[in-house]
Amino acid sequence: MTDVVRRTAAGSFDPTGNGFGTVLRHPDVDTHWLVHADGTRRRLPVERWHGPAEPATAAVLARCAGPTLDLGCGPGRVTLALTRAGVTTLGVDVSARAVALTRARGAVAVRADLFAPLPAEGRWEHVVLLDGNIGIGGNPGTLLRRCRRLLRLAGTVLVELEPPGTGTWQGQVHVVSGRHRGPSFRWARLDALAVHAPAAAAGLAVREVFPAGHRWFAELTTS
Repeated sequence: MTDVVRRTAAGSFDPTGNGFGTVLRHPDVDTHWLVHADGTRRRLPVERWHGPAEPATAAVLARCAGPTLDLGCGPGRVTLALTRAGVTTLGVDVSARAVALTRARGAVAVRADLFAPLPAEGRWEHVVLLDGNIGIGGNPGTLLRRCRRLLRLAGTVLVELEPPGTGTWQGQVHVVSGRHRGPSFRWARLDALAVHAPAAAAGLAVREVFPAGHRWFAELTTS
């Protein structure tokens, strides 16, 4: 698995669309928002993405004991934390800038669409979806099915969720960084009470739903 990660480090992919690209293109902007089609907006914790793994994230990553895919790795704080812990880890992101930042930190990442072919499919022990990345593609059920295909038998998905009772949502969003607006794309949210149905439909069982640092997470398993 380590050899696969090394060979992939120089790979490239040129997907269309990168909804969060404006965040990385304008690092000097103090405030970034994820804006829904109806005007509702949420502040994006961009400073957290660029920092080290905070205690809540570290507690989740401690559950990774083998080769791990960090999907939507962004600037690479999760990929780096796992790598420093001695876990073979590959970050995946559609943004060339995100991949460059991850590699500059000393971790391994590839520019790719996670729904396209990825290295070592069916052989990863863990897949990580943190910082709202359950929203990728706008359909949590479809995303979890993709994660299931990436995992080996008895593998796990570690996913960050919305707090219980906040509900689920799917629709169009865009990112605003200062005066810069990014393209519209599909996104989703999934709360801690609603994870069971899409997990089951994807062939995954919910091993545990747990809080950490005022955030909520779940560990899903293939067996």
